Order: sequence, then structure tokens, then C-alpha cells
Amino acid sequence: MFHPVIWYEPELMSNSLFKKINIFLKVNEQTIDGYFNANDPAPIYKRQLSQEFEEYIMNYAPSIKRYSTVTYKLNCVSESDKEYIEPLVHAIRRHFSLKKSIKEAEFKKFKKRNWMLLAFSLIVVMFFQGVMPVLFNEEHRIHSAFSNALDVFSWVILWKPIEKLIFYWNPFLKEISIFDKLINAPIIIVGEKKKMEPEPVEHAA
Repeated sequence: MFHPVIWYEPELMSNSLFKKINIFLKVNEQTIDGYFNANDPAPIYKRQLSQEFEEYIMNYAPSIKRYSTVTYKLNCVSESDKEYIEPLVHAIRRHFSLKKSIKEAEFKKFKKRNWMLLAFSLIVVMFFQGVMPVLFNEEHRIHSAFSNALDVFSWVILWKPIEKLIFYWNPFLKEISIFDKLINAPIIIVGEKKKMEPEPVEHAA
């Protein structure tokens, strides 16, 4: 089992939003397997992250804002622990790079679909507004009612794609920004044991 600790340093806080987020991970022979999918037989450099580890990090993702800085701080107490740093960091960056690529593809598809819907809606509105009224005499009572109905129909058919293009794009950019920060977060090694220098011994004269 892995035992990561995510610690927030509320430096330069504004409106209770965190500016700096440190992700502390204990890295050693006992914890390293807990970060990876136990069913993945691939070598450690190519193994998938475990779902629990991903969920643990993503549970705190909403606190990562546009101006937040994210840092991985890996707790290694011996030189032998350091050999697990590179494969773990590589797996984390590869995992969230894939997530970012998927989200960017979804965002591209979202924009393409809604621009096409907006163009189709405009064509339909132009047809009904330009052609259909010609079929009715302006002096006929039905012309006024039909004209009002066309105005309402035009507003309804155009509203949905316009609404999505204006208001629904931000969640995509937020997730892409979070993945980007998790991919490019710097690595700091902490918890190394320091060598104790022998104190000088004073000899009595």
C-alpha cells in the first residue's frame, strides 16, 4: 500500500485559494509497488499507475488553480531509494500526458461539433427567415403569427450552440491546465539522511 501525503502550503493566499501545492510521496522498496497497477506485467518504466494513486491525486485537483504551482517532493531516506525516483516520475508524467492528450482531443471534438451545429442552425434560420415569409402575403393575418413563430424558432435553434461555445469550454481548459501542471511539476528530494560530522575532541593540556 502506498502512503502519499499531499500537503498544502498556503503561501501568498488570496481569497482562500492555494498558491502553492506540494505533493509529498514516500519512495522506497516497500511503497513503490503501491503506486502502480498490480495487474500490469510490464517493466517498471512502462507500468500503469494504480487507479487508487490517480484518484488520490485527482481528488485534490480542484484546488489547483491557474496561478497555482505544483511540486512533487519525494521522501527518500537512503541512496537505494533513489533508484525508484526516475521510473515513478516517468510513469506519472506519461500517465498525465496521456490524460491531457485525451482531454485536448475531446475539446477539439467539442468545438468542431458545436461550430458545425451553429453553422447548420444559421442555414436553417436564414432559410426560414428568407424564404418562408415569401410564401405568405404580408397583408394576410397568418403572416404576422408566422413571423413571430420564426423569430422564436430562430432564437431557440441558435441558443444551444451559442451557449455551449460561450460557457462550456472553460471546464476543458481547466482540466488541461491541471494535467499540464501535474506533468511539468518540478521534483524535489527530501528526507535524506545527513552524515553526522564528528565533533572535535578537545585535549586537556
